[in-house]
Amino acid sequence: MEVKEELLDYVPFHKEWVTDATVQTENKTDNGKKLVCHFCGKSFSQKTYLKAHLIVHTNEKAFICDVCNKKFSRKQHLKEHVRIHTNEKNYSCDLCHKKFAWKSGLDSHYRSHTNEKPYSCNICNKTFSDKNALKQHYRTHTNEKPYSCDVCGKDFSRKHYLDDHFYTHTKEKRFICDICGKRFSQKSNMNRHHRSHTNEKNYSCELCNKKFAWKSGLNRHFRYHTKEKPYSCDVCNKEFTEKSHLKQHYRTHTDEKPYSCDVCGKNFSRKHYLDDHFYTHTKVKSFACDICSKKFSRKDNLNRHYRSHANQKPYSCDVCNKEFSDKCRLNQHYQYHTNEKHYSCDLCSKEFYRKNDLNRHYRVHENEKPHSCDVCNKGFVTKSHLKAHYLTHSNAKPFSCDVCGKEFSWKSHLRDHYRTHTNEKPYSCDVCGKKLSHKSSLNRHYRSHANEKPYSCDICDKVFSDKCNLNQHHKTHTKEKLYSCNLCSKEFYRKTDLNRHYRSHTNEKPYSCNVCDKQFSQTCHLKNHFLTHTNEKPYSCDLCGKEFSRKSNLNDHYRSHTDDKPYSCNVCGKDFSRKRDLNQHFRTHTMEKRFVCHSCGKAFSKRRSLDKHFLTHETMIY
Repeated sequence: MEVKEELLDYVPFHKEWVTDATVQTENKTDNGKKLVCHFCGKSFSQKTYLKAHLIVHTNEKAFICDVCNKKFSRKQHLKEHVRIHTNEKNYSCDLCHKKFAWKSGLDSHYRSHTNEKPYSCNICNKTFSDKNALKQHYRTHTNEKPYSCDVCGKDFSRKHYLDDHFYTHTKEKRFICDICGKRFSQKSNMNRHHRSHTNEKNYSCELCNKKFAWKSGLNRHFRYHTKEKPYSCDVCNKEFTEKSHLKQHYRTHTDEKPYSCDVCGKNFSRKHYLDDHFYTHTKVKSFACDICSKKFSRKDNLNRHYRSHANQKPYSCDVCNKEFSDKCRLNQHYQYHTNEKHYSCDLCSKEFYRKNDLNRHYRVHENEKPHSCDVCNKGFVTKSHLKAHYLTHSNAKPFSCDVCGKEFSWKSHLRDHYRTHTNEKPYSCDVCGKKLSHKSSLNRHYRSHANEKPYSCDICDKVFSDKCNLNQHHKTHTKEKLYSCNLCSKEFYRKTDLNRHYRSHTNEKPYSCNVCDKQFSQTCHLKNHFLTHTNEKPYSCDLCGKEFSRKSNLNDHYRSHTDDKPYSCNVCGKDFSRKRDLNQHFRTHTMEKRFVCHSCGKAFSKRRSLDKHFLTHETMIY
């Protein structure tokens, strides 16, 4: 590559820019006289040095690249620039063999090995290995942003920030990965992506030995050990470990959503929300499995899927020997052994094992729902929730129990259901040793020890240990009953109440006692019944010492001491200490008789009246 010859030796120079006292001796250095710049007073020992310096003031750029027409004020700068086009890298590190186009780049790189940082900020004393890094750092103090976008006017402190920003206008992705073909608008992003193929991780944490592909990743990780949060919000003073988290947090104050879908115009606060949303329009799945024809949008997802057919699980945990088809899942599994949660929410401090779980969680705070149903337009936080929602339109229940044949829409519900057959309770309380079948149940149970009730009703201030219970309680204020029985039209606040009610029509009793085989329609009834075999009465009155097998019975009993009757009939005003007594009383007004004798068809308003009536049939038999 040749530089334009006619400009090589041209350097503008004017005699009047040099003081009169030094013109006649401007090329001599042995007499001690100096050449002085007319603009800034800086002195030089030789005329050529002064010429080179004067260009700083005139901003004249006489040297032009014949590839991209970029202009330079100095010939040496043009020569260095040309190496970008030729990819010429003459300088090599003798420690790691990394190559550089310029010696200054090699010198800066050496300091990453020696950890030498000779340049320090005279404002905050922060040190840097590179002089340019120090210059850029100074702008964080001065808030100087000399580079401006001529499309939208946005200002930037660094030129490469402006260059990166400019591609958001052009949508141009010039840099292509030579392994998978993925395109990038920034070369740095392509280089980072490239390490995902080579699995190169040169940076390791000196505390836990975890390795990282990038030094920035190591620096971020190190803050989880030190609990350092150097970035703070100037609106609410909340602190963050990462600058990107601070930027995202600012948008909760400004309600800024800078990422817009060019198909439907919907706006998003984060780019990956936009990317997730965009797939709902394209739904392009170019890679198909030649065994089951399932399609995937990415080739690596197809390769992982193939292992499910071959039942191939090449990655095994060296703690519990559990096997995995994917290395990423093995790494995630390891964290369950160490209980290490590297990712924490800057808004509520909740911690997560995986970064994508944290990203999904952020949407809860920001009310972002990038996945929308194309049938009813309802939005969802995650794609899996959208898939599950689709089943409500099709009424499909693809997951069935191989023990009792019951069908479920969600695989997780089937797993939960299995435990009713196996009586498996893998989660145990480390306070009292009680075992539970679900982790969510264990978390709720822990609150019973701490008497912690973090959820409060904003209408009546009643507090709850569980958010689900708070949501159900809210409906008692709104009188909203979303679930109705399609047999008798009775309405319910909760779906679980509707499901239990259905059993009164079908007489289904799926829960049986393993002592006497008596069957029950609800698990709580079975638990209460089981206490009749053990004669266990774990709840005692601290006023009179009377013991009870159920907590609800103890609560009812307490009212006999306080004479508290919180339930009143809205027809006649009579008060009752127990809700079920009110319900029974209410039937005297409505003449409702729900309990029917299967022998003679006679109906009763109370269950105990039916039980007494049954005895008349037994007497007649004998």
